[in-house]
Amino acid sequence: MLWVNYAAIVALLLSVIAKYISPQLFWLLAFFGLAFPFIVLFNFLFVVYWMLIGKRTAVFTIIALAIALPTCYRFLQFSVPTKKAVKLKVTSYNSMLFDLYNWTKNKDSRNLILTSLAEINSDILCLQEFYNSEEVGDFHNSDTLKRLLRLKYSHVEYTTTLRTTDHWGIALFSKYPIINKGKILFNTTSNNLCIYSDILVGKDTIRVYNIHLQSISFSKSDAKFLKDVVSAEDAKDEMENGKSILRRIKRAFIKRAEQVQMIQQSMETCRYPIILCGDFNDTPASYAYEQLSKKLNDSFIEKGKGFGRTYAGSWPQFRIDYILHSPQLNCLQFRRHDETVTDHYPITAYFNW
Repeated sequence: MLWVNYAAIVALLLSVIAKYISPQLFWLLAFFGLAFPFIVLFNFLFVVYWMLIGKRTAVFTIIALAIALPTCYRFLQFSVPTKKAVKLKVTSYNSMLFDLYNWTKNKDSRNLILTSLAEINSDILCLQEFYNSEEVGDFHNSDTLKRLLRLKYSHVEYTTTLRTTDHWGIALFSKYPIINKGKILFNTTSNNLCIYSDILVGKDTIRVYNIHLQSISFSKSDAKFLKDVVSAEDAKDEMENGKSILRRIKRAFIKRAEQVQMIQQSMETCRYPIILCGDFNDTPASYAYEQLSKKLNDSFIEKGKGFGRTYAGSWPQFRIDYILHSPQLNCLQFRRHDETVTDHYPITAYFNW
């Protein structure tokens, strides 16, 4: 038991270190970061065990847990909202292509997604896994969102277009004017992308990044996207690379590290306060989160409650969607909306400055 305990302590320390080491340099550490909550729980059980049998050995595990405590705060919060006037309400949501392929087996799923977004009623809405069709049918999502949510300004970019009418990508809708737009293209055939929009709120300009980083594994939407949209040759390569689960996760870690570097370079040149939203496809103990949050505050850590789980699927049962922001902006409230039709929960942050 003692040697198993020592192994658990080493694993915990490695999971803490993992967020500082790029998977491009040493990808194996990233797996420890992914397992961080489970490793913490395993070590906590050892503390209980040693205390029950009256052994001082528990002190070593307690020291290791104390070292891991700052990372634990990223997973669990008990914050209180600030009651002040809100200047900006921002929502981020992975819309799962508005259930284009009817994974939910619910013919009303698209309408339910639209209704929930209308009820949230944000000033800025960032959507990942966005789909828009120009053909006759129910998926004129861009026009529908503008009209239904009364968000007249938009920034929509696509990774793939099929038949000149069907588009897959990422989107931002805004109540306020967008005065500049840009995008960061990732070297991947998956539906991943980063866009940024400079938005004029009154007399102030804020840059909003909307990002969708590489998936940990191929979800139903990823597989369907590759099968139906990407060229046969590229799809075959992607699937070959994803045959093994471990190989798939390793590949995603490395790709996310590359994508994060590209986003960081863009943020370094930005002269406006930043709000960074999106689906990171990674946990708060990851290298991707550590790098992107270096100079930004996490709205969940400031004003969130509970574990803040944002993925509604079977794995990972953690927070993988985020709203980060520059210190010049004050986060007053953070909310994870409990109702969802897709495999992600919408999240909303409220700001003033």
